[in-house]
This record gives sequence, C-alpha cells and structure tokens, in this order.
Amino acid sequence: MGKTWEQLEEYQPTVLKMISNSIKKERVAHAYLFEGSRGTGKKEVSLLLAKSLFCLNRLDEKPCLECINCRRIQSGNHPDIHIIEPDGLSIKKWQIQALQEEFAKTGVESNRKLYIIEHADKMTSNAANSLLKFLEEPSRQTVAILLTEQIHGMLNTILSRCQLLSFKPLQPLVISSQLIEKGYSPSIAHLAAQVTNNVDDAIGLCEDEWFGQSRAIVLQLYEVLNQRPTYGLIFLQDKWLQHFKEKSQLDYGLDLLLLLFKDLLYIQVGDEQKVIYHDQLETLKQQALQTSGRRVLEQVSAILESKRRLGTNMNPQLLMEQLVFKLQEG
Repeated sequence: MGKTWEQLEEYQPTVLKMISNSIKKERVAHAYLFEGSRGTGKKEVSLLLAKSLFCLNRLDEKPCLECINCRRIQSGNHPDIHIIEPDGLSIKKWQIQALQEEFAKTGVESNRKLYIIEHADKMTSNAANSLLKFLEEPSRQTVAILLTEQIHGMLNTILSRCQLLSFKPLQPLVISSQLIEKGYSPSIAHLAAQVTNNVDDAIGLCEDEWFGQSRAIVLQLYEVLNQRPTYGLIFLQDKWLQHFKEKSQLDYGLDLLLLLFKDLLYIQVGDEQKVIYHDQLETLKQQALQTSGRRVLEQVSAILESKRRLGTNMNPQLLMEQLVFKLQEG
C-alpha cells in the first residue's frame, strides 16, 4: 500500500504542504528535484505524488491508495510511470535516450507520463546533457522527479529547470515511533533514533546484537564510575576496549555515554520527557540529586572533547583512560 499522506506529512511537513498546494492549484511543476540525505522519504514522496496525479478516486490532493492505479504504482508496474536507477555506478546516456523514446509515444492509458530518476547526481555528463534537452522541451503532461543525496553533484543547468524541494533529516521522535511500531523495544528504539537520522540505519542498529550489548556496556561503565571507581581502568581493559575495538565503534560508545549524561541534565532541569534511557529513570534521578548541574556539564564537555580527539590519531586506550579520570573527578 505504501505510506499514507499523513505519515509522510509527519516526516516532511514543508515538502508535503508545497506539493499539496501545487496539486490543489493545478500548478504541478514539469520537473522536481527532491534533495536530502538517505532515508528522509524522497522515494516515498515521489511515489505518493505519482499516485496523486494518477489516482482514480483522489480526495483533494490525497490519493486513495486503493484504486488500480495507486496499487500498480506501488508495485512498480504502471505503464506510464518509469523509474531509472544507476546502471552499475552511474546512469548512462542510453538510459535517458530509452526514456525519451518511451516518452515520445502516447501515454498507454492517459496522456500523462511521469518519470523518477534515482541518484540523479550519478548521471554521466552525456546522460545529464541528454536529460537537459528533455527538460528544456517539457510536454505539458510530463512530470519529472529527480532524487539526489548529493545536490552539489548536479549540473546548474539542470537545477535551474527543476523546482527544488529539500528533505530535512528525520526527527528522533518520528524514527523511534516507527521502530516501536515495528515491534522493537522502546529502550533500544529511542537510542537508535538518537544516533542516526535514517530509519533503515536505525532498524539495522535495533537488529544488531552488538548495538544492544553496547548499551549494556555503557550502563555498566556508568555504574562503575559511580559505585566502584577504583575498578574503572580494569573495566576499560576487560570490557569496554574489547567491545569498542574500531574507531567508528568507539565513536558510537561515546555517543551512547553522552546521551546518558545528557539525561542527567534533563532530569535536573525537570524535563524528564526528553530522557532517552527511560528504563533507568529512577537510578538517574538518584544520581541527579547527588551531583550539580555544573559538574554534569563538565562531564558532557569531557565526552565531547574525547569525541573530537578521536578524530585525531590519538591512542584509543589512552583517550578512554583520560576520559574515565575526568568523569570521576570532583
């Protein structure tokens, strides 16, 4: 069935409002460029726009999602809608030429035709120039939707012929709600939603046993810092550095630790709704009472500084040892 108008509106309210206005006023552009990072809903919105334009039972701007046209668009077999993806690493000139030939024919079921070009920035220069000619002579009944994660890789001449719609990174709350809907536990869903702004990546983290173990190890380190400070360096050797072996993994570990200390700040200012480690709320409340806001800010700063230094070639063990000392100070 695909995502509904309301679901995508939650993702990208500005984009959906602009599309809604253009459909209502019958001012649909002949070419759109949807740009934004991966997982922000560009493909879903392009299919939704296609459904709106071809739907047999549209209500205002919203497609019914049930008619034969809506269903065929969702399953990818509507004869007047064409989707082009890179052939290997790039979109070739022959792909654009084949599209032009297809569009030279009359629409199979209506006069309207629509094409979607995924990763439009990956067109070869010959392909981009072929498309440019196509865009310069638009048919009234043809709609082009170009999708890109790398707008800087697009020709300015193509950009100037498209209506640009920018897709914003998804809010953590939107991602975590989706993950919980899919059956993932709230504790891991809230965490995954904080460290990526991409639903697919967040799902990958929820299903990764390593990520679940990371959460447990971060909580263990926090407990060690508070309850058994003399055991801190041993814990680093035995558990932390054994788990977070790669730089990218250690960066995740620091992110998860940072969120835990931010939770303390939220509790101290009475904003418990923003707490990520919600299943640890009672323990964190006790800790928040025993420390000052200034101290927690110093600890947050120390973790941020460690993240920055991780980007240099500093030894991870030394970096973590210094961080543990700073988190235990005071």
